[in-house]
Amino acid sequence: MLNIKEFMLGILYPRRCPICGEIVMEKDSTICDLCRKYARPIQEPRCKKCSKELDSDENEYCYDCMRTPHFYTRGIAVFPYDNYLKKSIYQMKFHNKREYNDFYVDEMLRSSGRVLSEWRPDVIVPVPLHKSKQRQRGFNQSELLARGIGKKLGIPISSNLVSRVRATMPQKELSKKNRKINLKNAFKINKYDVKLKRILLIDDIYTTGTTIDTIACELLKQGAEQVYFAVVCIGREDS
Repeated sequence: MLNIKEFMLGILYPRRCPICGEIVMEKDSTICDLCRKYARPIQEPRCKKCSKELDSDENEYCYDCMRTPHFYTRGIAVFPYDNYLKKSIYQMKFHNKREYNDFYVDEMLRSSGRVLSEWRPDVIVPVPLHKSKQRQRGFNQSELLARGIGKKLGIPISSNLVSRVRATMPQKELSKKNRKINLKNAFKINKYDVKLKRILLIDDIYTTGTTIDTIACELLKQGAEQVYFAVVCIGREDS
């Protein structure tokens, strides 16, 4: 049962659909019924390494994972990075639609909660923003996701284990080669408990995986044994 405070907040600040922006009428839903069909989760076959949706079941891995070794152990994604989710995540990050985070967390747990628990991560780590960008935005969307998932799964969060020590250009504006150059020496692994052997990275979007790989490489150098990732959206096989 809703208390008075929750009831009044629901009237003053009704939940908005993360896809169309209209008011969600169902009190226990985070997305409107009409848009549920547009938020289509990734289907099999999917890459067994990065989770990208494959065009054919002839291969177990996407083209990128077949030709490029990754430092991370494995990853999972919920949605393909299509126009619907692209717009939704843009609204969250740049128009302060933090309430959309509830939908992303619910869907990540609905589709991937069992897998995340089976990986048995010792800690969940959000992909960090540079402090200048976080000041400008007011929050780190990856940290919101991490906290929501950690709370539901009972896994501790460490927002300070990885720091972004160098401001970088947006990855989406760069070629794959330049993305690696862009992130060189961008992350620092801070002192942490050596017992943290299995680490789960959380981010909103995975395209080529350069950011995840760069952090995973640094964590492995510092003693981690397995680094996994979970994201809301992932690009298509030809990304």
